[in-house]
Amino acid sequence: MTWKPRTIGLTAMGAALVVGLAYVTFRTDPVPVDLHTVTRSPLVVTINADGVTRIKDIYDVASPITGTALRSPVKVGDPVAAGETLVAAVRPVTPGLLDSRSLLQAQASVQEAEAALHVAQADLARAIDDQDLAKSQFERTQTLVRREVASLTRLEDAAQRLAVANATVEAANARVDMAESTLARTRTMLQTPADTEESTAVCCLEIKAPADGVVLSVADTSERPVVTGAPLLKIGDPANLEIVADLLSTDAVRLQKGATAVVDRWGGPAPLSAVLTSIAPAAQTKISALGIEEQRLDAIFDITSPPQDRASLGDGFAVFLRITEWRKEDVLQVPLSAIFKRNDAWTVFVAEAGTAREQTISIGRQNRQFAEVIDGLSAGDRVVTHPNDQLQSGATIIERTALN
Repeated sequence: MTWKPRTIGLTAMGAALVVGLAYVTFRTDPVPVDLHTVTRSPLVVTINADGVTRIKDIYDVASPITGTALRSPVKVGDPVAAGETLVAAVRPVTPGLLDSRSLLQAQASVQEAEAALHVAQADLARAIDDQDLAKSQFERTQTLVRREVASLTRLEDAAQRLAVANATVEAANARVDMAESTLARTRTMLQTPADTEESTAVCCLEIKAPADGVVLSVADTSERPVVTGAPLLKIGDPANLEIVADLLSTDAVRLQKGATAVVDRWGGPAPLSAVLTSIAPAAQTKISALGIEEQRLDAIFDITSPPQDRASLGDGFAVFLRITEWRKEDVLQVPLSAIFKRNDAWTVFVAEAGTAREQTISIGRQNRQFAEVIDGLSAGDRVVTHPNDQLQSGATIIERTALN
């Protein structure tokens, strides 16, 4: 049987149409993906933490005596100068009123002290008389000795009696002083509050600022009774700030003294700089917002930014810190969104000639966005980010941006 050319042409066209329909029907559409080019750039690993500012040196001013603190001469925010600004005044406590029994006892004590004073004064008068007599006898004996009428022994006896008389006068004077002091002490027991106010030349004990700075807080602005050691106010310098950050113990062990930090979310227009100065040696158990027990401790940071860049930052302000744990300038890195675990190995999909190829890699340090590539990739490789479960090695892919 001989095929005519027309028949052959129609047959070929039909076969081609069948093959084309089969290809369109059974072909696999390329999977739209997002691609990222692997590059070398600086990589910074940070530990993020919330913190609170505080003034380094806060001076707690307390009452040195028991009495009445007068109305505060300063208010919160007032500037003070060391040794010059009056920050508080305390009036010494006044004696209370006596009941009838205590009053009688005090009056009896005063009478007893007055009698003792009279006795001491009488003893002093007698001692002075004896002293005058001994002195007169000594002088008369001296005259007799010069005339060779009396012996030297008699003169020595007169000198001894004069010395004893002088000592007796000194002792009598001392007893008079003691009696006067006792009388003055017992008379104070009879004083009333009105008598104390009239006899006090200076009203109050004035307290000056212990350091330059501003008043941070005042315990009470009104007049009130206080005891020794009662807090009156706090003084500090807002320009001398530090930051206290609350860290997990597992994060703190990875930090060293001198680590730098970026201070953000403090309310200012630009981030501030800080440096780690100390870490608490002991952690404390705290309950998180989720009810989980955590071991946390305080880390102290000095703010290194100039004071003029943080003029509005004060004591007790909330801040957010990004603390540098590790930094390297030239690191081959891949997005965390591109890596996944396959058979306990880190894996990525590498785009090659429109297909996806699985590639096992080794990673090192990582932050919240990128991971350091130790092995398995080179600069310029393009990897699939956010791969879905349907993407398999060898699948045809197309970059999502090419569809727009």
